[in-house]
Amino acid sequence: MTSPENPVDPEEVTPEAEVAAEESAAAPADAEVVEEAAPDKEAELTADLQRVTAEYANYRKRTARDVVDARAAGKAFVVGELLVVLDDLERARSHGDLDAGPLKSVSDKLDGVLKTLGLESFGVVGDQFDPSVHEAVQHEGEGADPVVGAVLRQGYQIDGKVIRNAMVAVVDRPAEAPSQDEQ
Repeated sequence: MTSPENPVDPEEVTPEAEVAAEESAAAPADAEVVEEAAPDKEAELTADLQRVTAEYANYRKRTARDVVDARAAGKAFVVGELLVVLDDLERARSHGDLDAGPLKSVSDKLDGVLKTLGLESFGVVGDQFDPSVHEAVQHEGEGADPVVGAVLRQGYQIDGKVIRNAMVAVVDRPAEAPSQDEQ
């Protein structure tokens, strides 16, 4: 029966209403537990946030580095494939076929494009032999100072990274005989 003081009939109380009434009675006790756990939970959530933020920053740096590396690898691959064309043009130049005419224009444009991509050649007669950048196919002499005697195929690098080793013939400088002043 309902009254103005109690608008709900006690017989009409549902189980959900009873559970809600019990939870509201237990709420003050739960609030104390929550207040005690709040600093620990806050520290845990702050640590999680810092960890996720650091992981995301590392991810961004790694993906940016991967993009730069992929571009460099792609550029090196394409330039490496064009080196055979560059070799043919260099042979034509050495025979005088590029002194004038349409191939000279093509050769000059290709050289310009490859220079803008950072392609640099190496391997000059008289250079000190370096096995990390030179490929020796012939060796003459008994001296102790190996130098490049002939360049059979030019070597190339981009941004300090060797794209193709120079194919060279190596000669040894003869050991210097002691001068007459030292005797």
